[in-house]
Amino acid sequence: MSAPTGGRIVVGYTATDAGADAVALGARLAAASGSELDLVVVLPSDQRSVITPPDASYDRYLQDQAHAWLAAAAAGIPDATPRTPHVRFADSFAEGLIALADELGATHIVVGAANGGRRGRHRLGTVANELLHSSDVPVVLAPEGTRSLDAAAGITRVTAAIGTRPGAEALLEESISLAVATGAPLRLLSLVSVDLPASVDTGVIRIAGAAHADDVLGKALDALPAGVEADVVVARGDSIEDAVSHLAWEPGELAVVGSSRLAQPRRLFLGSTAAKMLHELPVPMVVVPRTRQTPGSHQTEGERA
Repeated sequence: MSAPTGGRIVVGYTATDAGADAVALGARLAAASGSELDLVVVLPSDQRSVITPPDASYDRYLQDQAHAWLAAAAAGIPDATPRTPHVRFADSFAEGLIALADELGATHIVVGAANGGRRGRHRLGTVANELLHSSDVPVVLAPEGTRSLDAAAGITRVTAAIGTRPGAEALLEESISLAVATGAPLRLLSLVSVDLPASVDTGVIRIAGAAHADDVLGKALDALPAGVEADVVVARGDSIEDAVSHLAWEPGELAVVGSSRLAQPRRLFLGSTAAKMLHELPVPMVVVPRTRQTPGSHQTEGERA
């Protein structure tokens, strides 16, 4: 399992409200899991410098400005949380984040929502979209307004959204790892009752939902370490968005979803169910890549969420 305890969490920072949301969430996750924070500003590489030609003094100015932004961001992080500032040059912000995460062996990349989103909700910007189509480590999306949550709130619950596709091992392992590392209770969310074609009879949907919940619980109980318990809830509603909006969510909660079955192994690709959840989800979303068998791990083929 990829437990974040003692690991590194990369936070993509910009001097915006979205950047402040990412830092706030990264700090809470790091404090709860005993991880280190790596705050990163990614600047355009020289190869992309079309308007401004390469100039040493200008590059120094950009780096000085970036370090000043990082210092201001770090000032709000509790002293007990180790943090390291980074200024990187890359062809894209997402590329720079992924490269640093790989270099450091980071467990997660945290980014904020795009400007203009509803408070407490997600709105994907260019960086998040690119990460959700290319990252090889879990990406954590901080919704608008995360910065206003009390830093002492920690991580109060981890909810794993289990869909109808086989291969949920990577999703379940990540959820268990987060729950163990942060000391948060684990909730398993069965989406089968709202993740079936509209043509399916409602009676069949109810039966399928109950059967799926039992199956999820049975498999989860087999995988849970000693001392870790999990609740199971079946989502109900006319649509994924409706079901998510009617569920109870805690301010310090994390929702964990799997990458689409269309994703390449060890890469992310946001599936249709996760994309629908994103519209109504009031808590951070953790998107887990598909993985193949590696030494000491189970073989997984991804989970559509």
